[in-house]
Amino acid sequence: MDVEVITPREVPLGGPRAMTVRRTLPQRRRSMIGAWCFVDHYGPDDVTDTGGMDVAPHPHTGLQTVSWLFTGEIEHRDSLGSHAMVRPGELNLMTAGHGIAHSEVSTDATTVLHGVQLWVALPDRDRDVARDFAHHVPAPAALSGATVRVLVGSLAGSTSPVHTFTPLLGAEVLLAPGAEVALDVAPGFEHGVLVDRGPVTVGDTELAPAELGYLAPGRDRLLLGNPGDEQARVMVLGGEPFGEQIVMWWNFVGRSHEEVEAYRKAWESGSERFGRVEGYVGPTSRIPAPPMPNVRIKPRMNPPGPGDPSAWG
Repeated sequence: MDVEVITPREVPLGGPRAMTVRRTLPQRRRSMIGAWCFVDHYGPDDVTDTGGMDVAPHPHTGLQTVSWLFTGEIEHRDSLGSHAMVRPGELNLMTAGHGIAHSEVSTDATTVLHGVQLWVALPDRDRDVARDFAHHVPAPAALSGATVRVLVGSLAGSTSPVHTFTPLLGAEVLLAPGAEVALDVAPGFEHGVLVDRGPVTVGDTELAPAELGYLAPGRDRLLLGNPGDEQARVMVLGGEPFGEQIVMWWNFVGRSHEEVEAYRKAWESGSERFGRVEGYVGPTSRIPAPPMPNVRIKPRMNPPGPGDPSAWG
C-alpha cells in the first residue's frame, strides 16, 4: 500500500488571541484530497496558557467549513443568524457558497481545546449557493477494535445525512491498543489519514501524530493499525479527485486571481455579500483582509500520488 506522508507546518491562527495550528493541507506537495482543501489540527492546548480561540468575524466564499472537536467547546455565530456550540462528537458544517461571515470563540467551559478545522471546496456549478448551516451528532459504529463516527459520507455501515456537493468521506476512527482494522472504502476515492493520537500504521507505513498519510484512488480497503498500548485516534478523509483547479487565498476559494481580489474588496467595503455577524463580543468587530500578494495567485494543482500514473492538468 503506497502512502505519501505529509508532515504539518505550524501556522498562527488569526485573531486577537492567536493560537498555533498544525496545517497539512494545502501544501506545495499536495493541495487537495477529493474536495478537502484545508486541514488544520490543533491542541491539546491548555487555554490558561494559550488564551484559547477568539477569531473575530471573517468572510468565506466557495467552500464548506467542517468543525470537529475532541475536547473543549467553541461558540459559533454567522451572518445567516446561526448561533451554535461546537462540542466533541458533534459536527458543525457551514456552507459559505456566495458568501458568509462567522466568528469562533472558545467558551469559559473550555479548559483544553483540541480538534480539527477542515474546508471543502465547492464545485463550480454550486459555488455560489446560498449560505447554510447544519448540525449533526453522528452515532458511533462499533467494529472489532475500533469505533467510527461518520461526519460526512458513508463508512462502516454508517451514513451521514449532512449534504455535501461532491462525493466525500469524513470520519473519526478510534483504534484500541494493538488493534488492526480493515475498512471498506470506495475505490474511486483518494484518501487521507490524519493522526491525532498515535502512532498509527496505514498498511506498512507508520504515521506519527499530526502526520497525514495520502493514498491514491484504486483501493477498496483501508488497513489501519495501532501498534501502541493506548487508544489511537485518526481522521479519515476521502473523496473523488476534484477535477477543477481552484484559486485559494486567505479565506476565499475562487477560480482566478481577479475573483479573489474582488472578494477581498467586497469584504473591505462592507458588502452585503457576506452579511453581518450579530452577538460577537471581542476586542475587534471584524478581521481585516491582508493585502493582496504582489504576484499573481496561481491555481492549485495536485501532483500524481504514489501509485497514480496520472497527473493533474
